[in-house]
Amino acid sequence: MVRHAGTPVTGRSPARRRLARWLRAPVTAPPAALRRGPLLPGRFPSALRSTRLTSQVGIALAVTFAVCFVTGLISHLVQHPPGWFWWPSRPVGLYRFTQGLHVATGLATVPLLGAKLWSVYPHLFIWPPIRSIAHAAARASVGVLVAAALFQVISGVLNVARWYAPMPFFFTAGHYWGAWLVIGAMLVHIGLQLPAVRTALAARPVAEPDSDGLSRRGLLGAVGTAAGLITLTTVGQTVRPLAGLALLAPRVPHVGPQGLPVNATAIGAGVASLVVDPSYRLVVTGTRRRLSLDLAALGALPQHTADLPIACVEGWSASGQWTGVRLRDLVALAGDDPDRVAVLVESLQTGGRYRSTTVPAEHTRDPFTLVALRLAGEPLHLDHGYPARLIAPNRPGVLQTKWIGRITVLESR
Repeated sequence: MVRHAGTPVTGRSPARRRLARWLRAPVTAPPAALRRGPLLPGRFPSALRSTRLTSQVGIALAVTFAVCFVTGLISHLVQHPPGWFWWPSRPVGLYRFTQGLHVATGLATVPLLGAKLWSVYPHLFIWPPIRSIAHAAARASVGVLVAAALFQVISGVLNVARWYAPMPFFFTAGHYWGAWLVIGAMLVHIGLQLPAVRTALAARPVAEPDSDGLSRRGLLGAVGTAAGLITLTTVGQTVRPLAGLALLAPRVPHVGPQGLPVNATAIGAGVASLVVDPSYRLVVTGTRRRLSLDLAALGALPQHTADLPIACVEGWSASGQWTGVRLRDLVALAGDDPDRVAVLVESLQTGGRYRSTTVPAEHTRDPFTLVALRLAGEPLHLDHGYPARLIAPNRPGVLQTKWIGRITVLESR
């Protein structure tokens, strides 16, 4: 391309310059008579609010949301794996750690989000409310961010508390798509506010007026203390050494049948009569042969014991000593190579989103993956999946299928 001498290089086409001018052109302000109540100047006199305070809380909030997003994405991919996704069977407590971190960080977000909204809500009442098209778009993006963030935090707390009545949607799907909305709006917001944040943090802190009340440093300390206390009093449902401090934890990991909590009961799943039927058979369908095993036949096979956690998406986890038949041994009995296949495990439960699960090859071949018949040396309680349940390392509790009725070999590599 040839540029004639004297032709300025602007970096923008005329059309783009016209668009930028149009977006930033001032719009007509509303009549001054409408400026009432919180829209009047001086209605938010607190000296604690400042761009620096908002920036500091915002950075902490960005970190917690980022951690929640990554760990939540891991949980979603483990439960609904696309073809490209791979999740290992070891270490056995990896999912326990990531999901515990997800819930603990999400709960710590509650006071941070409250402080952030308190520090900025006077901006809702700036005058004029809209200064230009670009200003209106920026305010709309903030509205999306606030709404999505509140949705994520509130729905997450409701899920941890297992209170689903206020949520007329499937929590997992709503929370997943809400997370993408939050992270996208947050990136846009960071891009818009980064210059102001850098300026505020680089400047020397403004001296606060003499006051007998709370200082900005005290406010930050109070918010940090609240987040720390919430974490300390809830994380014990995952970190067992801190279980004695878990005063606010919604679940106690050692309370339940055989010392472990349950979410789904045999009565609730509609299988209470099926699982005690003497005609019960576990059907294993391989590519070469089909097996039909009653409880006595399963008990006669070589038994193995593994100490594995049940890690729930709600954040709690608890370890148990499980005894049963290795899944790889059942696959081998059906004539297939357990090192090369995935299997489908189906429950006697006839409904529900998690009545079946696919066990990938890396878990099928793992010697810790069991069709468990006993817990802590005793036959499984009905609510823990009697007569047989899946227990595999490094998988969410919703994928540890209970009341197994059928195992089907899916594929060979």
